[in-house]
Amino acid sequence: MESDDGAMDIRVDDLSGTEISRLVQEHLSHVALHSPPESVHALGLEALRKPEITLWSVWQESELVGCGALKELDAHHGEIKSMRTASPHLRKGVATRLMCHILEEAKLRSYRRLSLETGSVDAFAPARSLYTRFGFHQCAPFADYVEDPYSVFMTREL
Repeated sequence: MESDDGAMDIRVDDLSGTEISRLVQEHLSHVALHSPPESVHALGLEALRKPEITLWSVWQESELVGCGALKELDAHHGEIKSMRTASPHLRKGVATRLMCHILEEAKLRSYRRLSLETGSVDAFAPARSLYTRFGFHQCAPFADYVEDPYSVFMTREL
């Protein structure tokens, strides 16, 4: 549902469009610039198509401005994946809007906890700040993650 006032429309994405393909590639390229290959946990299109992952795209009018995913780790624990704001739309509230959406969805799914992995270097400071604003705090590695100097693990109860 598009709006003349620049409102954002968040929708489940089937990952078949060229716009989302480019944004996922932008995300992978950004992560690869700041982390060695063994420390990159970002997912490509095929990995994002798994049934336990739901990816939403954020649109403003006809322009893709961001994306984010929620992976079910178990019946009560979800992981935020692939949060990305398109470069021309940084600091316009895209990630904030998407985080609100993902938190609501996690509550609808009756998750008790949400966790995530993000980078530890300065390039990821805005992401860590966003997650902290939403009540996430640092934690030990979860799921299949292991300690890594390039990773910060964060979690919050719902």
